[in-house]
Amino acid sequence: MVLILLAWILHGAIGLFAGRPRLSGTLEVAGPAAAVRIARDGEGVPTILARTRADAAFALGFLHGQERFFQMEMLRRMAAGELARFLGPPALGVDRQIRLHRFRARAREIVARMTPFERALIEAYVDGVNAGLADLGSRPFEHRLLLARAEPWAPEDTVLAVFAMYLNLQPARPQRELDRARAAARGGPRLADLLYPQTTPLDAPIDGSRLPEPMLPARLPRLSPAAPAPVRELEYAGSNSWAVAGRLSTSGAALVANDMHLGLSVPGTWYRARLVVGGQLDATGVTLPGTPFIVAGSNGRIAWGFTNSYIDTSDAVIVEETRPGFYRAPGGERPFRVVKERIDTRLGRRTLIVRETIWGPVVGRDALGRLIAMRWTAHEPDAVKLQPFLALEGAASVAEAIAIAKVAALPQQNLVVGDSAGAIGWTIMGQVPARFGFSGQDAVSFADGTKGWRGILPPAEVPAVIDPPSGRLWTANARVVGGEAYAKLGDGGYDTGGRAGRIRDLLFARERFGPADMLAIQLDDVSTRNRFWRDLLVAELSARPEDAALGRLLPFLSPWDGRAVPDSVGFRLVDRFRRLALERLYEGLMGGKPEGPFRTTFAPPQGEGTLRRLLVERPAHLVPPPDASWQAFLDAVLAELVEEVGPDPARFTWGRYGKAGVRHPLARFLPPIGWLTDPRDVPVPGDRSTVRAQSPGFGASERFAVSPGFEADGVFHMPGSQAGNPLAPYYLAGHAAWVEGRATPFLPGRARWTLTLAPAR
Repeated sequence: MVLILLAWILHGAIGLFAGRPRLSGTLEVAGPAAAVRIARDGEGVPTILARTRADAAFALGFLHGQERFFQMEMLRRMAAGELARFLGPPALGVDRQIRLHRFRARAREIVARMTPFERALIEAYVDGVNAGLADLGSRPFEHRLLLARAEPWAPEDTVLAVFAMYLNLQPARPQRELDRARAAARGGPRLADLLYPQTTPLDAPIDGSRLPEPMLPARLPRLSPAAPAPVRELEYAGSNSWAVAGRLSTSGAALVANDMHLGLSVPGTWYRARLVVGGQLDATGVTLPGTPFIVAGSNGRIAWGFTNSYIDTSDAVIVEETRPGFYRAPGGERPFRVVKERIDTRLGRRTLIVRETIWGPVVGRDALGRLIAMRWTAHEPDAVKLQPFLALEGAASVAEAIAIAKVAALPQQNLVVGDSAGAIGWTIMGQVPARFGFSGQDAVSFADGTKGWRGILPPAEVPAVIDPPSGRLWTANARVVGGEAYAKLGDGGYDTGGRAGRIRDLLFARERFGPADMLAIQLDDVSTRNRFWRDLLVAELSARPEDAALGRLLPFLSPWDGRAVPDSVGFRLVDRFRRLALERLYEGLMGGKPEGPFRTTFAPPQGEGTLRRLLVERPAHLVPPPDASWQAFLDAVLAELVEEVGPDPARFTWGRYGKAGVRHPLARFLPPIGWLTDPRDVPVPGDRSTVRAQSPGFGASERFAVSPGFEADGVFHMPGSQAGNPLAPYYLAGHAAWVEGRATPFLPGRARWTLTLAPAR
């Protein structure tokens, strides 16, 4: 056994040493039409100088293939539902859920329909990836440790990389409707409205609109037994992006700030790059390995960033079976389309039967026993379009960028954009369903034709805000607009608005901003949400003077200044009190907790408003089981809190929990690898409720603040590493600046290594 272990370690070590990226010299390769120069700075950030956009795509692909192929492998395997083939049987459950959507087949169809320009560009990128992979002296060390082949990249894999972001940012089941059905099964539709509201007291949309609170149930019906809870995907992701008009910036151009919050790992989600193409393009920002374009950044004329929109992009469709193998649809009975999906694992082959309707695949039954299909924009024939990404790279104005966004197809994002003339704008980038006959909140039948989708909303009807009078725009995964615009976009699970409100307030606190001011906002660690909970906790502790264990907590609450910082006991006490109360409320009213490892409660982000309301009004008929009163409910929550805190509250600091948690994916399963791959884990300020959104293994995947045309003054942060190989000379470069919040340049620095890719003779 020892010899086998040593052989395995040696096998991986060969990949480390032989799989280091090529940094300098001249390499003749088949693909580029002319020589491409790649100049890397000390942190490994490349400036790619090419004559054509296709040659730039080839060079970017070469770099991705050399630096990030394992990450790309995981993206395509995840989206295709092929993780078990790569990682083994433990991934089979994930594959079964994802394979229902048949994204590999959809990706092939999208590639087949690409325009000649798109196809030429993606093929140049793919050729670059495979050239970079082939130039390594070994397949990546992760592949060697997993005893897996590094199969060539294909055009459909680039589409799968975008589908992987759909799965990262949106649930693979119509989760909100399934949760509401569970609530309705337990206590009727009023209970569903109460537990899954559309508003909270923290809402901070840019148009100032308010939504009505749901009516409280007149009584709580006898709660029916809870059905088994379906597995839920990862917890909600989040991001921040905002902009100020040129009249408010120190440069006179618009100023855009962006930090996209995602799972954190080494290497990071993004790969930094600057693309310089003749006199056509000079764009700097972040790229997604597996794809050939700048995702967010600045091109000298516009700067742009994204936040996940959480608009309603899918629906639960009730499927009415008429007889075995058939269902009711407009115009009559239809047969299910049955597809046998083959799932390969390292221990054999499994078959998954997928039943498809005209609306989408059948994903299971809800708590009311109804068969549910999923209608999702990710299933649209053109759910991924490359052309709009490429057009955005070269856009010259806010108006042009907004027009591009409205015809784009990608996981739906809030686009915040500003231009060198000082204009700013917001819209949704990605397809918006054109619903009719229903709101999208609950599962409905499309069978009689009175409800459904009329395809995708036309570009002219997609909401947008350009040059608001205040000169300020902000988004943070919460509701952005109200009224008719809100009705079009729907609610896919918005955040509470706490971060959005804090950003809004900080933007209105001054009249002039530079990049450093934007970075200060990005690093803000004040939790406005938790002030309510501090006041409530102090009141409840003060009402129980006889309890010595509770009394020991009070001295830590009075001095708390609202910040989520590592040495704060007060913040952690308040935050845990809130979380325990939220989980207890939803566990009682929903009849349990979700199954699976990914979330601990049925509470949505907007459950914040529900919990506040019930604890303020304390309606006796809505006390969650098994508690007999709200007093008993709070007693139980406080007892849990005391048990967690232990005998010494001074040790219950936020920093003992709130660490960065940046790890290599393999180190999560094979911890010894972490000593080679992972940065030192340290406490960091912030929480999911603060602008500096942070929890272990989750946070800002990048931060930047930049004015187009003034990129040299911009700032940038990125956690993890530009490099994927721990032996690269710039491995983990820049990570410490992200942890410490130190400003570093937006543009790449002076060239330290230069590589030329020359056309093969």
